[in-house]
Amino acid sequence: MAALFKKLWNDEEGQDIAEYAVMLAVILVIVVGTIRLIGSNANNVFSQVASAIPS
Repeated sequence: MAALFKKLWNDEEGQDIAEYAVMLAVILVIVVGTIRLIGSNANNVFSQVASAIPS
């Protein structure tokens, strides 16, 4: 049993997965924030263009 715990403790594969998960979470937060910021501005721009076009 002690050998199993030692093997799990020294196994670095789980650390790689955790690091990738953290990087993915940070990237997702940045992407979602950017989309929300651009989305609201894009809506305003499209509204202004639509109102400026004569019907």
